[in-house]
Amino acid sequence: MKIIDTTEKMFASFDGMHFDLEKRGVYEMSLEQAVSAMTDEIVAILRGNVYGIWLYGSVVMDDFRLGWSDIDFVALTDSEISADQADRLVMLRQKMQEREPANPYFRSFEGIIANRQEYCDRAFQRLVYWGTSGQRVTDSYTMDAFARYELAVCSRSVCGEVSWPFPEPAKEELVQGVLAHYETIRKYAVQTDGRLYSCGWLLDIARCIYTLRYGKVISKTAAGLWALDNHIFPEEAALGKTIMIRKNPSVYREDPDTQKWLSGLGPTVQKYADVLEKELQKANEAAL
Repeated sequence: MKIIDTTEKMFASFDGMHFDLEKRGVYEMSLEQAVSAMTDEIVAILRGNVYGIWLYGSVVMDDFRLGWSDIDFVALTDSEISADQADRLVMLRQKMQEREPANPYFRSFEGIIANRQEYCDRAFQRLVYWGTSGQRVTDSYTMDAFARYELAVCSRSVCGEVSWPFPEPAKEELVQGVLAHYETIRKYAVQTDGRLYSCGWLLDIARCIYTLRYGKVISKTAAGLWALDNHIFPEEAALGKTIMIRKNPSVYREDPDTQKWLSGLGPTVQKYADVLEKELQKANEAAL
């Protein structure tokens, strides 16, 4: 088993991942060390029972923004995860944060630790899940089509098996994934609050439209810029401001004017969702 345990080697393998000099000077080493430390801890608890660990999402798509983005990962084992190991893994990110409270990255890890065969069968006996809403040991989990695409196409190995061994989702699965995002937006983004994620809905919608048109998944910031360049939405100012916030979230997180703007963004999000609805209709008509 190859364990990438040095920050320099790990991030040298991230083709297309770039940091400007300012970001390198402030954050890069801490991010690298956090990923290496988390990998080492997972491997130690599993006692080497690791088929592979992969990062995916913004951290390998040149779109990671501290204070907004997650560090998405999947860890797969060769054999079953024991109950004791699951109990030790489920609260691992909190324990690492307690040991190193100044590190801003441990709280950002989100992902699953599961048996490889169970993942292939999509039927789990015991799986460890870390998410935005919390963590748990569970026997039920479904990965959305966007994440499966990123794993198949964009993921980077940090331990064990180098290449992601599973196929990317079909175009029809991506369309269904977009539909699920659309329904979530209609249900939960009618009213927004002062958190930065309120404007993130606009980037989600832009990425969904890009996926419907091209059958690919790109980063959220890239999708927002594409939507502006192609004038996808009639009201572009909100999307432009969202991209500005995403590029430097720490500047805007506690800004009262930004929070007020975010809290009233619900109607704009729904107008963007109207555009997505039309794109879904076109995709469905084309499939007939």
